[in-house]
Amino acid sequence: MKRFLICAGALFAATLTLSAQPKTPASPSATASATVAGKAISITYSSPRVKGREGHIFTKDGLISHDPHYPVWRAGANAATTLHTDAELKIGDLTVPAGTYTLFVDISNPDQWELIVNKKTGEWGLAYDGTQDLGRVKMNMSKPLAMVENLTYTITSPGGKTGKISLEWENHSASVLFAVH
Repeated sequence: MKRFLICAGALFAATLTLSAQPKTPASPSATASATVAGKAISITYSSPRVKGREGHIFTKDGLISHDPHYPVWRAGANAATTLHTDAELKIGDLTVPAGTYTLFVDISNPDQWELIVNKKTGEWGLAYDGTQDLGRVKMNMSKPLAMVENLTYTITSPGGKTGKISLEWENHSASVLFAVH
């Protein structure tokens, strides 16, 4: 009996130790940011992984097609993907006042995605309300050099008042040019 209690105690302690280990989320939080013309611009998102589903993310029967607002995609995972800008931006032909917005992407045409800038913020990523759209901008599409496991946003600027917002995931790369006003 004594041996049983010792073994049970050791097993209990091991279980507590393992459960106390931090777990890596399936779609960890990430931020892309840049300073352009002295103004801060950032995108905060959760980065899902392909996890062996290459070729089955963006297809009509793929992972994203199960979202309730498909073909509008939340452009990330978990909480809504947000854009914050300290300055007015001109993204493509769309004027975006300084502030915080939610980003979505319309992927109905696999060769021509549209970035959606939505005024409603603070919601879970699947809560798309098209009546709150500030506007849409056609994205430039290309293929990454290799499969991109982790959804990644980048904000780059060659200098001056211009820049580019890019997102890459799986076998897709989409970007839009912007200018700070």
